Amino acid sequence: KKAGRIAAEGMVYAVANANGAVVVEVNAETDFVAKNDKFVEFTKDLANVVAEQKPADVEALMGCKMGEGTVDEALKALILVIKENIKVRRFTRYEGVCSAYVHGGGTHGILVNFETTNGIEAKDEFVAYGKDIAMQIAALNPRFWDKSQVTDEVLAEEKKIALALMDTDPKMASKPEAVKEKIVMGKMNKFYEENCLLQMEFVRSDIFQGSVEKYIADAAKKLGGSVKFVDAVRFEKGEGIEKKQENFAEEIASMIKG
Repeated sequence: KKAGRIAAEGMVYAVANANGAVVVEVNAETDFVAKNDKFVEFTKDLANVVAEQKPADVEALMGCKMGEGTVDEALKALILVIKENIKVRRFTRYEGVCSAYVHGGGTHGILVNFETTNGIEAKDEFVAYGKDIAMQIAALNPRFWDKSQVTDEVLAEEKKIALALMDTDPKMASKPEAVKEKIVMGKMNKFYEENCLLQMEFVRSDIFQGSVEKYIADAAKKLGGSVKFVDAVRFEKGEGIEKKQENFAEEIASMIKG
């Protein structure tokens, strides 16, 4: 009965250790359960299982060893205790140098994968730099990591929108096409700054002013080596899950009639 109920709450957890870096999402029916100690412990233990046993997917993860049994058995035991539908939804695992960040007690989980030299990843300062990048991803949710990832189709659509907006503006509509094209190219640079992580303005202007890629380069210089952004993953709790829409007024009305 519980398995058929919508589970869109829960928590996301991210961790980076010697076995690798992992971000997992475990869903439950209510936000209250996400604060349950047993639920939190299960989610954190699950991340360590992924890091150590390296399952290929969620199905394989369910058969991994956890405690005295399997993940599947531990999950079923947790459901019996908490009495809600609980689902292991997804995970991502990275090898190499990574930074992990969990926001809001588990609303967002971020992993950032770097390439470094001269052992600078072992320095405390690097941990702070990596967390800064992860927090930027958590806050702004970039569509792309770098402008090189923006496809020709996306650029063409953005140019089309920009030109259409100019045609509806009396001051811009009469300008020569060459001038319009130049303005559009300027807007494309703005598009990169708003949608691509490395071209974005670094949010913590109190410690650095410039783009994220310049912040990374500055951090590498201070640490005495090189730092290259490789990849990242951002999990947001319940994203993409269709939640049941409750009508509070109708609920109260039905209670009164009852």
